[in-house]
Amino acid sequence: MSYIENLEKQLFEMQDLKYRDFHSKLLPGIDRETIIGIRTPMLRKFTKEFAETLEAELFLKDLPHRYYEENNMHMMIISWIKDYEVCLKEVKKLLPYVNNWATCDLPAPKCFAKHKEELLPEIRNWISSGETYTIRYGTGMLMNFYLEEDFRPEYLKLAADIRSEEYYVNMMIAWYLATALAKQWEATIPYIEERRLPEWVHRKTIQKAVESYRITPEQKAYLKSFR
Repeated sequence: MSYIENLEKQLFEMQDLKYRDFHSKLLPGIDRETIIGIRTPMLRKFTKEFAETLEAELFLKDLPHRYYEENNMHMMIISWIKDYEVCLKEVKKLLPYVNNWATCDLPAPKCFAKHKEELLPEIRNWISSGETYTIRYGTGMLMNFYLEEDFRPEYLKLAADIRSEEYYVNMMIAWYLATALAKQWEATIPYIEERRLPEWVHRKTIQKAVESYRITPEQKAYLKSFR
């Protein structure tokens, strides 16, 4: 039995068919037969153990993967790599194969937090890639790492200037801007006041901000006036 056959055998032993049927509804466009159906805490625990094996090195080279959970395992293993250059290289290798929001939105590599200046050009490249989930990943990194002490107004423009017909790109832009309203209100609110965003993104940004517990009641009332 090859390592991948053995791995997939172990994955199917954790299968929960009811969870698969439920989760597959959250991943439109993904063939249900490629979803095993493993709850995330269980998959994460298994992946942590698997990451310590020699087979993990083979696994990272073995693209594309057959199953959704294997892509999630791959993204998890990458996120635990401590060496920035190695981690970045692996992220770049995987991104072309990411085909859904859930894999894309798994926790960002911790090592990225220590290399924000080097990461910025990569984020710009991802955002301008034209690939749905690569754009979403780059915007997510902008949201995760550059809305606190490293914030610059130009990063808002970077996200706000994205033009896409893709739902999962536009949803991430709205998520980013709603988070920016919570963390950098003064810099972000002109994008709403001056209606600089595409109409759908504008409305979704307001909706997500109004739903946020980090936005004050006064801010929510003000935002609602721009619906």
